[in-house]
Amino acid sequence: MADRLDAALAVLPERLGWHVTLSASALVLGLAIALPLGIAAARNSRLKWIALGAAGLVQTIPSLALLALFYPVLLLLSGLAERVLGHGFPALGFLPSLLALTLYSMLPILRNAAAGVSSVDPAVVEAARGVGMTDRQRLWRVELPLAAPVIMAGVRTAAVWTIGAATLSTPVGQTSLGDYIFSGLQTEDWVAVLVGCAASAGLAIIVDALLGLIEAGVARRDGKRLAAGGLGLAIGLLAALAPLAVGALAQGRPAYVIGAKNFSEQYILAEVMAGRLERDGASVQRRVNLGSAVAYRALAAGEIDAYVDYSGTLWANVLNREDNPGRQAVLEGLRTELKARDGVVLLAPLGFENAYALAMRRDRAEALGIKSLADLAARAPGLTMGGDLEFFSRPEWAAVEAAYGLRFKAKRQFQPTFMYRALESREADVISAFSSDGRIAADDLVLLSDPKGALPPYDAVILVSPKRAWDQRLIAALKPLGGSIDVKAMQAANYAVDRDTGKKSPAEAAAMLAR
Repeated sequence: MADRLDAALAVLPERLGWHVTLSASALVLGLAIALPLGIAAARNSRLKWIALGAAGLVQTIPSLALLALFYPVLLLLSGLAERVLGHGFPALGFLPSLLALTLYSMLPILRNAAAGVSSVDPAVVEAARGVGMTDRQRLWRVELPLAAPVIMAGVRTAAVWTIGAATLSTPVGQTSLGDYIFSGLQTEDWVAVLVGCAASAGLAIIVDALLGLIEAGVARRDGKRLAAGGLGLAIGLLAALAPLAVGALAQGRPAYVIGAKNFSEQYILAEVMAGRLERDGASVQRRVNLGSAVAYRALAAGEIDAYVDYSGTLWANVLNREDNPGRQAVLEGLRTELKARDGVVLLAPLGFENAYALAMRRDRAEALGIKSLADLAARAPGLTMGGDLEFFSRPEWAAVEAAYGLRFKAKRQFQPTFMYRALESREADVISAFSSDGRIAADDLVLLSDPKGALPPYDAVILVSPKRAWDQRLIAALKPLGGSIDVKAMQAANYAVDRDTGKKSPAEAAAMLAR
């Protein structure tokens, strides 16, 4: 426990620094847009209706979805800029997070600015007009000072919302306190989850308190409160940014960026690849917890240099193929088509397959007489199916469902770790397991056979970005991994991270594979 706490606290300055940078930038940008818009809306009822309606609509979009939606849009714009101007821009990480959080911060500022200016006593406005003030003078000397407490209340709400939503920037490649939460939930490292939650909540409470001082200072015309709140925010911002500045000066630009999706095996394999590069003297940045589609797009765009994907995922989701010509044909087809279409290099299969497979508790499967997906089809109307967060939207599930006519009583989605817990607690009868997961043997699960071959092969393969296709240092470090990891070794490494007791970190599990 103490070791895990020490490990979590060791990376806290960097993650907190990025979280503060992202949140502060989004809040400042949101304020710069929403405050003038709110003032204008207070004077124009049609604009008010449109602006508040649009801001309210943004709020109905889940913040994680809003963050994810910006990435493909920015990727498209970056490609267009590359073709037209000769220079693109990074579409992964900070920029999509900044834009999404800016939109998310605007509603309370916009609403309170419009309400605050509109609520100024008309008699006061008329008196200001009577003494000869211009519209601009009335705004700055009368209306805004009187509306400032209401506006500051909106800013406080926006700040708390933005700090909380910033934890969701992890899946689009932005370092934040959300890294603790996403990785911790996957590996059941509750120390990391608690550190992330506590740090985010503490940050929100401190910022809200300091903004509250500023609000009170404005309302009471108290310069000391204003100064104390402003100084506290400035000191906090500088303290959060200092570790980032020191780290940037000490390390410079990382030579390589290794990506990973959002489950234990990916964290381990990213550490295996990063470790080989670091032993060769290269500096390496890890970008983990990426969504499946985001990871491949980031690689094709050159925003990450290498990561591990699975042949079946690439075949069905990237190339949109529905056929299953066999393992070797799939690998050769991927090698040729990914290179021709996107410039992506399939460097080498690692030597094991992490296939999607439907799994059941052994006692439950034996009691129902289920050994294959064909057997399952007859029993499915009385069973509950559990899948990971993306399984039911993948073409592989559509293929299995169509091939066997599967119709379950209910389908439920789980974060991958909790999916296994749901099977254990009988909240699900069948789950979409992963064949290289150590919990299959540890929990005595049965993998149902696929007699119709609806699921493609899922060989783990190293992919290299187009911009690194001729990088001999990267190729020399990673190519020897080809064929070096068998499924039993991967299961053992995965279970070392996922088990309840004696849990290892992904880096420690990676060392098991390097022996």
